[in-house]
Amino acid sequence: MSALIERQPGNRRSIAIETTDAAHYAATRRRLTAAQRNWLAECGFTAAAGTFALLCDDAGKLVRVLAGVDPREPLAALAALPCSLPEATYHLAAEGVLADRARAALGWALGAYQFNRYRQPKRAPARLAIAAAELRQLAPLVEATALVRDLVNTPTEDMGPEQLGNAIRRLGKTHKAKLREWVGDELLKANFPTIHAVGRASHRAPRLVELSWGRKADPKLVIVGKGVCFDTGGLDLKPADGMRWMKKDMGGAAHAIALAGLVMQAQLPVRLTLLVPAVENAVAGNALRPGEVVVTRAGHSVEIDNTDAEGRLVLCDALAYGAEQQPDLIVDFATLTGAARVALGPDLPALFANDEAAATAALAAGRAVDDPLWQLPLWRPYRRMLDSYLADFANAGPSRHAGAITAALYLERFVPDGTPWLHLDTYAWNDADRPGRPRGGEAMGLRAMFAMLEQRYRRG
Repeated sequence: MSALIERQPGNRRSIAIETTDAAHYAATRRRLTAAQRNWLAECGFTAAAGTFALLCDDAGKLVRVLAGVDPREPLAALAALPCSLPEATYHLAAEGVLADRARAALGWALGAYQFNRYRQPKRAPARLAIAAAELRQLAPLVEATALVRDLVNTPTEDMGPEQLGNAIRRLGKTHKAKLREWVGDELLKANFPTIHAVGRASHRAPRLVELSWGRKADPKLVIVGKGVCFDTGGLDLKPADGMRWMKKDMGGAAHAIALAGLVMQAQLPVRLTLLVPAVENAVAGNALRPGEVVVTRAGHSVEIDNTDAEGRLVLCDALAYGAEQQPDLIVDFATLTGAARVALGPDLPALFANDEAAATAALAAGRAVDDPLWQLPLWRPYRRMLDSYLADFANAGPSRHAGAITAALYLERFVPDGTPWLHLDTYAWNDADRPGRPRGGEAMGLRAMFAMLEQRYRRG
């Protein structure tokens, strides 16, 4: 959070940032000295979005920054500045074209993120001083986003099933939550057969981690996250380019952990259960084979058509267990299908829901906080694509059509009728650097779901 600090009245060491655009640039220039106007002309500054100019006084001291912005995109307006401006403390000037200053400050903080576990940072980000109330509002969101990014960016050797469990343990300790864990063959004894089947070939034991928090009298909220810490594809082995970034296949778990932290930090009146099945989908003599049949916790027999469709297998036991607690709502996050990326690209998480009121609320929340979701249908006639000749159904099928939908339909079978359920198929990754969205792990749908939960459960 060092990129955002509380603004102290009368701090003369803070440098003003004035936002402007082409429509208001002439008025902005009229407030400047002749020397500053000449400097802007020499620099060719036109207030184009994403550009900035440094303005000095007669003594050559930096006194103001002009930032060209698009007022329609406040989250991106300042996102490139923390690592572009000189290392100093800045504040938003009273003058400027951005109406949503809090959103702009959030963008600044997201743009300041650096993952420095394995190398020294090239520089420290510049700091933005904001009002104390804004800082209290934004700090949890910034920290939760950084947590998702950190967890996803960490290579599997340092973020295997045990380490992912430790991240949940730290979260539980912070918020005085209860933790329970089933490891290795304990999964079989406790009837989590699909989690065990996917993770049994790894030298690092599979596990299911459960965190519980809240008062018994409050409505039950279950959050589930896919924690496949590395995915080789199993015996249906991925090619090298498909396996290269599979450290990020626990991105759903990272989102679920961060969302649970936001819920507890905000003290939402819910009885929370966080469930993370954490495994590596590895190759060994005891690996799950195509053609096997596994009987799930819910009692459904599943034919393994493809061992690379493992995410839905670890999720289905966790969903079934969560549903046994008769929750008011189940939310799951998963880096589940490439088909969702083909359909919606890397920026839009696919939202599936068995409850239209919950879906409408989630979509509206995403728009309100500039964290968009896009709903895809649970088109139940496509269940036939998962038909099996010897089991209740298969985990995949021969058709490449509607891959995100059929994956969601598989999961839906483990959520009882009448239990509201939201499923987010998210990429959790930025392929390239953009303002506010550095390359690597990314939180996608996190702020949207927290805003929806706040609206659903906040008292008063």
